[in-house]
Amino acid sequence: MAEKELKALIFDVDGTIADTERDGHRVAFNLAFDELGLDWSWSVELYGKLLSVTGGKERIRYYLECFNQEFKKPDDLDGFIAKLHQLKTQHYTDLMSKGDIPLRPGVERLLNEAREQGIRLAIATTTTPKNVEVLLTQLLGAESLTWFDVIAAGDIVSSKKPASAIYDYAIKELGLDASECLALEDSHNGILSSMAADLKTIVTINEYTKDHDFTGASLVLNHLGEPKEANTVISGYQCTSNYVDINCCREIVNK
Repeated sequence: MAEKELKALIFDVDGTIADTERDGHRVAFNLAFDELGLDWSWSVELYGKLLSVTGGKERIRYYLECFNQEFKKPDDLDGFIAKLHQLKTQHYTDLMSKGDIPLRPGVERLLNEAREQGIRLAIATTTTPKNVEVLLTQLLGAESLTWFDVIAAGDIVSSKKPASAIYDYAIKELGLDASECLALEDSHNGILSSMAADLKTIVTINEYTKDHDFTGASLVLNHLGEPKEANTVISGYQCTSNYVDINCCREIVNK
């Protein structure tokens, strides 16, 4: 059987490139609530439950339906949610500009290895394009926006994760077959999405997703690792090195 050629890595963003949920998005939501005079507060525990729904606007709606049913909804609920989410994005941008949230271990190294070896890069995320831009610019520099051939983000597709639409879009825009790509994710909804798009997937867990079901993942780890900071394999394929490099990615695509 001919060896498959790895041609692209497709990254999720929040929780995968950087651990942004607890101290980034959650805090930004609470600041937006305060700005609009709402007496809402999303604790670390509550936000973990809200993460079962992907997309910020969808998460607000889920909160109102399941955790704050007493709230008197305005006539234009869609407009209210859109304004609230826009304010949240502004606060998130301000928080990220402070540089307090670092890249996860191994991310920058793997991105650089891919670029050096001619492996294309793409993003597939439910977060907004603005959030992607500020995260990449702050953590990797403005030039990093040019590293990615495709940035599939936010409402560019109508169905968000766990639907496969965002990955289907990224693969189509890359002009590749799913068998030539590898996805990197951090959550149950994320891997449902990538697997539905027929992508082999590496998962790096975080505090919010460590107990998620990752059945079907090619490899589940605590993080990608570095040559001097070995990762811990939780399940799946065992790479020849103790960190995820491009050779490991090639092995997974061909296993």
